[in-house]
Amino acid sequence: MLGLKLPAVCDCSVTNVCNAACDFCSFSRDKTVVGHARHVSTVDYARALPILHRRGIRYMTLQGGEPLVHPDIVRLVADTSASGIQCGLITNGWFLPRYIDALASAGLSRLIVSVDSDRLAEHERNRGLDGLSERMAEGITRAKKLGIPVNASVTVNRLVNYEQLPDTLQRLGLEAVGFSYPRRAPLGSSSLVYDGGSHLVDFNRDELLDAVAAIDRLKSSFPVMNPRASLGEVARHIRGEPQAVPCVGGRKYFYLDWNLNIWRCEAWKEPLGSVFDLERISDQRDACNACMVACYRNASMLMHAGVAASDAARSLARGDIRGALASLFRRSVGLSLRAVVEQLTLIRRIVRGRSAVRARV
Repeated sequence: MLGLKLPAVCDCSVTNVCNAACDFCSFSRDKTVVGHARHVSTVDYARALPILHRRGIRYMTLQGGEPLVHPDIVRLVADTSASGIQCGLITNGWFLPRYIDALASAGLSRLIVSVDSDRLAEHERNRGLDGLSERMAEGITRAKKLGIPVNASVTVNRLVNYEQLPDTLQRLGLEAVGFSYPRRAPLGSSSLVYDGGSHLVDFNRDELLDAVAAIDRLKSSFPVMNPRASLGEVARHIRGEPQAVPCVGGRKYFYLDWNLNIWRCEAWKEPLGSVFDLERISDQRDACNACMVACYRNASMLMHAGVAASDAARSLARGDIRGALASLFRRSVGLSLRAVVEQLTLIRRIVRGRSAVRARV
């Protein structure tokens, strides 16, 4: 199918267990929302990988909970990489010194480390993990020596000073940062990355808009992975205005949980079904802008032009020239193309910086 030529993405929560106690996350070890400990079956996960690959998945990010508490996390990475799917992992960093060498040998292609504040003492306090900063720094340093790119993931919260943040990220050895937006209401899926009672993410409309503007300004001093056009979409969402780019969740982006249920996205109210039925599940093509979950927002903006080109090619194959032109000549496609150019420029900047560091060593 023409629509599957654009690589698709999947986030997989491999466990609901976490060793941290983050104030704004319901996976927290000291909250009662999680229920019984669950770990994705390594055998069933390996069976699912060929199905995901045939559906077009080429990028997988393992998450949790805390993915490094999964007893077979190295095998999960190795199986993912061996299946032809690039494997990334997002972690709080506590167990990185223990696992990073084995993860690199297993084929880990990218690493994302969560950071909650520009003040590392506050970050540790929020995580409930004394000594976390040293473990993070050690794991990041070793990962980079092993050739694994390492970025930060920062949730918008009251502990972040955006002007001071670049210095902290640079001290930790992080190359870039991606921001996620706070969630107070429960998600529709099994994901628990929300907390309705946390004062750290209890923002009003204007405070959220100020945070988005601060992230935009930060782009001038540190590599930020959120495209500017995506930030604009999120600002429109916060203001209740129409948005230009529909989500690619359920079409080019999926969420997979520890039960191996496949979801349109983490915010959706019901799963599409079992991952083992994925090849019989149709693409979700109806437009949705119901949430501001950052991974879907960013991916949707970056993929939108490619999806439009694929739709245009499909129309041309049917002889529908008018439909092909309608797919391509839209303001949203221009926004997406600008985001892609911005992202490619940013990646080149990061790679140049990496090369300069190696040259000095």
